[in-house]
Amino acid sequence: SFHYQHPAAVWLLVLLAFGVVGLSGVLANRARVRERDPMWYTFATIALLLAVIFAAVFGDMNFWYNLQPFYDIQNLNTYPSVNPAREKGQQLMDAGRVYFADGTGLDMRRAMGFKNLDLYCVAPIVHGSEQLASYDFWAVGVNCCSGVSSDFRCGEFNNPHARSGLRLMRDDQRPFFRLAVQQAEAAYNIKSTHPIFFYWMQDPVAEMNAYRDDGFKYYLLGIFTHFAFNLFCVVCAVVGFSKIGQY
Repeated sequence: SFHYQHPAAVWLLVLLAFGVVGLSGVLANRARVRERDPMWYTFATIALLLAVIFAAVFGDMNFWYNLQPFYDIQNLNTYPSVNPAREKGQQLMDAGRVYFADGTGLDMRRAMGFKNLDLYCVAPIVHGSEQLASYDFWAVGVNCCSGVSSDFRCGEFNNPHARSGLRLMRDDQRPFFRLAVQQAEAAYNIKSTHPIFFYWMQDPVAEMNAYRDDGFKYYLLGIFTHFAFNLFCVVCAVVGFSKIGQY
């Protein structure tokens, strides 16, 4: 992705696009001086300005929510057969996808939620019923628990075949999940030295591909939606200008 590898260049292109809008505005102003009612020049400038704004805002949102997590995880490592009772979070700080060992599951008894507008839910990933020296692997989700023990309904919590984790990449959410873990430490008298957060699921690869597919879907949706909007505006302009004798 050009946006992912060269973010500064992308925003430079956006600035250049606004420069083109400014140039169009200058031409429209000159046309206004030469002609009495240069309506189409003004319309073209406004249409171009809206196109650049919509592309920059919604394109960046699509990249942030769908494509950046895909590329972030793709650039991280994949770890197979991880046993939470033996591995430490510090050993897997570069993990993007983790496939846990047989017998690994969620410890619902030590689930916890932290409320800050949304409810940030966590549950430790454990191996069997072993007591861990440090609970470093956590399944997470938003607004999928009540904040009390044994009430964690995030991801594929009820899928008996789920035994994998896809790394949480949202920097804006991570501090709140960390606070939820701290609450769990205090409530259950446990320790979490280097917590790592995952979405609990069966197939992380399919979920990653869903990120990419959603990004492409919303990209196409944006193109066709703006085309329809622009066509509607042109039709309205044709009708409006014809009524005032400018078409």
